[in-house]
Amino acid sequence: MVEEFAFDNTEERRKTRQNGGIGWIEVIVGSMFSGKSEELIRRLRRAQIARQKVQVFKPKIDDRYSIEQIASHSGMTHISKPVMTAAELMAQIEDDTQVVGIDEGQFFDMEIVEAVNKLARSGKRVIVAGLDQDYLGRPFEPMPQLLSVAEFITKTHAICVKCGNTANYSQRTSDSTARVEVGASDKYEARCRKCFVPHSDAPTVV
Repeated sequence: MVEEFAFDNTEERRKTRQNGGIGWIEVIVGSMFSGKSEELIRRLRRAQIARQKVQVFKPKIDDRYSIEQIASHSGMTHISKPVMTAAELMAQIEDDTQVVGIDEGQFFDMEIVEAVNKLARSGKRVIVAGLDQDYLGRPFEPMPQLLSVAEFITKTHAICVKCGNTANYSQRTSDSTARVEVGASDKYEARCRKCFVPHSDAPTVV
């Protein structure tokens, strides 16, 4: 079977833009356990191999694995700076930075949209990873807004824990109704469209 997106020339187009000194925005979205952070870390490491100056940020609220590292569920990590707001992130950007990585973009305030636009206009490559849907399956702001201004978009998918099909939803397995509920496999499962159950007051785990 031909690999999906096998003929996409996105990487080549990125190189062309980079050689021209043009900044841009890349957004990586998907459900929990779909490899978003892993893909972000992969791109950041490639930039470092190319001897580009990289700065990486994460929201302070996400302290699941480490306070000063972004981490994938598969165990990949990368040093990062925890910040509370887009303004705090922008205050720490250094002039000679070429690549800015941002993990868990859905936890930032709406000002992150103008912030990444400003960074891209200044010639920097900005890579943002985050959930595009909340636990109810609704668009998770500010990710939809970031998708609309990005030059490059990657949609990652997980495997449904119920049936093994392609998963696009993050099923909350606790009874919390808070929109922001930081957690991993202790609170969430990857589900496909058929197996996803809209949240109710009762836990979804049998």
